[in-house]
Amino acid sequence: MGKRFGFLTMLRAFSRATGANVAMMFGLAIIPLAIAVGAGLDFANAVMVRNQISDALDAAALAVGANRTSSNVNQLATDAFNANYKGAAAASITPNITNKSATLTGSANVNTSLLSLFGQTTLHVQVTNSAVWGQTKLWVALVLDNTGSMSETDSTGTSKMTALKSASHSLLTTLQSVSANAGDVEVAIVPFAKDVKVGTTYVNSSWIDWSDWNIQYPTSPANTDGPGSNCPLSDGCVKQPGSTTSTSTVPSSGTYSGYICPGSVNSSSAGQTGHYYDGCFTSVQNGTTTVSQVVSRGGNASCTGYSNCTCSNNKCTAQVAVPAYTHAWVINDHSVWAGCVMDRGPSTIPAGDTPANDYDTNSTAPNTSITTSLFPAENSDSCPVASVTTLSYDWTALSNAVDAMTPNGGTNQTIGLAHGMQVLTQGNPYSPPTLPNNTMRYIILLSDGLNTLDRWYGNGSAQSTSVDTRMAAACSNAKAQGFTIYTVFVDLGGTQGNSTVLQNCASDSSKYYDLTTSGAIVTTFNQIAQQITSLHLAS
Repeated sequence: MGKRFGFLTMLRAFSRATGANVAMMFGLAIIPLAIAVGAGLDFANAVMVRNQISDALDAAALAVGANRTSSNVNQLATDAFNANYKGAAAASITPNITNKSATLTGSANVNTSLLSLFGQTTLHVQVTNSAVWGQTKLWVALVLDNTGSMSETDSTGTSKMTALKSASHSLLTTLQSVSANAGDVEVAIVPFAKDVKVGTTYVNSSWIDWSDWNIQYPTSPANTDGPGSNCPLSDGCVKQPGSTTSTSTVPSSGTYSGYICPGSVNSSSAGQTGHYYDGCFTSVQNGTTTVSQVVSRGGNASCTGYSNCTCSNNKCTAQVAVPAYTHAWVINDHSVWAGCVMDRGPSTIPAGDTPANDYDTNSTAPNTSITTSLFPAENSDSCPVASVTTLSYDWTALSNAVDAMTPNGGTNQTIGLAHGMQVLTQGNPYSPPTLPNNTMRYIILLSDGLNTLDRWYGNGSAQSTSVDTRMAAACSNAKAQGFTIYTVFVDLGGTQGNSTVLQNCASDSSKYYDLTTSGAIVTTFNQIAQQITSLHLAS
């Protein structure tokens, strides 16, 4: 701005000068200066029109790419160009479209101002953009938060889960639309909470680890606990093996009469909240035992009919023979497994916060000779309702998988990302096909909360920096293996602040989204869909 005013000041000084030589010099100098300024404006106007034509050609190429089987694709390109061209100069498009590419040329004659005084009445502008498709295949893993907080609604009354389903359906529609041939675009869906549900069809797979399943509940019932007794376990009881329905008494009839089955762990033990021991104590009567028992109450309390009985304070207590039970721990049959697995690695993380070989943060295939590389089966209150959907271009099945998602459990982004890598990596557990040439692999990770627990850390409510440490390792491994990662943090109202771990996880800063409304999920997924399905336009 200072230079501009300096130039004007100089001009004024020349114009006020009265000397003959100065006036003559000013008169001679002002002509080329005026021509240069006027020509510059004409050329700048032409450049602006050129950019506007280029933008409209990009939109036309995208429209052609998404609908290139149309019977009148040339008209489609022309209509899209005209709808998106915003320039003042009249412009036209010449499309040259095949089944694999489009070469679109746009042109316009831009009227000039000062240059017209010298016979140059227009400047011709021409832009050619090329779009090529069918050369790059897409594998996309949707790693989606299915935790309980996804049921929360924003100020419009829209829940995060409802918006996520709408966004996912829209993204699938876009991906399907750019797939010229079956299998050009394939998608996998990984719902996650604390665990990931691989599904019960894998119950007999060699890569499932049942070691944790076989652990016995630490406290045995008393010998007086049996059918009809109050639940004697500190974590409560459930009705039968594999059940999550609580009961206050030990069943006294049916197949599981006398079974004392522990409820989910209700303790401050890190990583154990909501975990079920997968077995039950049986109760087999073995004679009787004598216990002290109140036999009569009230003003007429009496020891009549009882020996070794005493009365005081309107209450009589006697030694009474009751059934005695022996208890055996019986491991639940694998048929009651709900299909969920937890983080891979040792049951206890060694000092230094590094599980053996970091299996929990990587896509290394399981090895049956290395137990810590297997996927440990777990029944947990944080088991997602929806199972993993392996890589597929069955768009109906993928849509149904989205609809099956239900909010439940606490947040462990690490296990979601780990399985997001697994569904796109050859070998067990999901065994996708050999990666085709020219295939881009994307992971889109959405979460609405901070990491609160995994197999080893956290209580399911407060943020766990140790889980974040595991997440950071998983992100580094995924990027090193060539995955492009988009991360989306849904923080209604901005109450939680930025998610540093998700921001750092994204492949670059443009691929991290911090959202404060449910509706923004739909907009964001549409933006991501457009980016990953880009036809790589080239001018």
